[in-house]
Amino acid sequence: MARSRRCPAAGTTAATLLLLYLAQLGTGLKCVCQLCTNKTCETGADGACWNSVMLIDGKEEAVKSCLSPSEMKGQVFCYSSRNVSKRNCCFTDFCNNETLRLYPESPPRAPGWSKLELAAVLLVPLCLLCVGALLGVCTAHAKRCGRRRPHKHDAEDPPDDQSLMSPNKCLKDLIFDMSTSGSGSGLPLLVQRTIARTIVLQEIVGKGRYGEVWRGKWRGEDVAVKIFSSRDERSWFREAEIYQTILLRHENILGFIAADNKDNGSWTQLWLVSEYHEHGSLFDHLNRYAVSVDAMLLLALSIASGLAHLHMEIIGTQGKPAIAHRDLKSKNILVKKNGTAAVADLGLAVKHDSVTNSIDIPSNHRVGTKRYMAPEILDETINISNFELFKRADMYSLGLVFWELARRCSVRGIYEDYQLPYYDMVPSDPSIEDMRRIVCEQKLRPNIPNQWQSCEALRVMGKIMRECWYANGAARLTALRVKKTVSQVAVVPDVKD
Repeated sequence: MARSRRCPAAGTTAATLLLLYLAQLGTGLKCVCQLCTNKTCETGADGACWNSVMLIDGKEEAVKSCLSPSEMKGQVFCYSSRNVSKRNCCFTDFCNNETLRLYPESPPRAPGWSKLELAAVLLVPLCLLCVGALLGVCTAHAKRCGRRRPHKHDAEDPPDDQSLMSPNKCLKDLIFDMSTSGSGSGLPLLVQRTIARTIVLQEIVGKGRYGEVWRGKWRGEDVAVKIFSSRDERSWFREAEIYQTILLRHENILGFIAADNKDNGSWTQLWLVSEYHEHGSLFDHLNRYAVSVDAMLLLALSIASGLAHLHMEIIGTQGKPAIAHRDLKSKNILVKKNGTAAVADLGLAVKHDSVTNSIDIPSNHRVGTKRYMAPEILDETINISNFELFKRADMYSLGLVFWELARRCSVRGIYEDYQLPYYDMVPSDPSIEDMRRIVCEQKLRPNIPNQWQSCEALRVMGKIMRECWYANGAARLTALRVKKTVSQVAVVPDVKD
């Protein structure tokens, strides 16, 4: 009888614990985080706490942090590399509050030979004889067949950290490894930290609202280091997260290399390391130089290609979500050495999950650039629950960038000075009200000169601009349509990076 009275209580307790466990699975976890300012972080739903130790220069280096659901799917964070690193993912609050060791210390034992050691001494010679005989048989069989089957590497095995960081690897090799490691979403975190901490800063090449951009050296090669202040931690984290989206890598999107933080106890620097392009932004380039018709079309085609890849959703197990930029402008597009362009600065980008029809909007204080804002953003009529509207707003901004580019196109030695869009209609630092009055109320757009009609390429560019500037976003061209239209008039050379 006593047992029967306890059983309902025990069942109730078990059910309560089960409900608490299930509730915890549906919410974020709190984890120890060495990379965070307050030494703790919180994952999203379906995230995990991460614990890792890696052998760097003969010393064990441990890292504890949070993993987002996308990192759980795309990265190799939870898989260890033999004798190089150990990684562990766990799923309860602060479960990563322990230090992993690569080589645990063996407990002391009494002197003398153990049974296992005696057995090894007796059996090893016998095993070696068997292996030798077997190798002899296999060699003879291979000679009879006249050939040997080559070793096939398992494509699903991710490269370990030691092979990724071998001293003969250059930046192109690392970027290739990022693209072919199976995840398509970037290097493991500890490799990123190792790269970032061996970069030597050379000179400042730019400044912005977020902080500074430096040219740095890594193994003799130039890299760009975007340094955020600690108050812009959300922007830094968001941009690093977007750049590591699965299958995002594209020749016309800035090549991401690493993200890391530098904390000396009194201040914190947040680093985002990417490929370095010596020509700088499209804004800088157009201020310095006029461009030929072919150069203009090559830049326009590559910008449209990068934006089309960003906007495109790739369906599959290792799929890519559709992404909208939300701050497209000439200062956020870089000019590469081969004359093509790379879309950069993804700190405000939004991702669309087509399965749940949800939009991942960053929770930071920054907004887009007012001069490039679409009418529906200026008058606040945009429906932020409809992802397609974000892509249409990007297309309006693309039309303005094309206008800046076309003005600097030299036809028979004739071109115009560089100007920003709406330079003759609003102040140098316009307010939202200034832009709303011009764009929404007066429905004005930048002037398209009549002489553009005499050049086929400029005529096509002007038509694209008008079809990107429609007040009705649904009537605007898509990035893919712009790419196809420009490609029909562009003569694309065989460019190399």
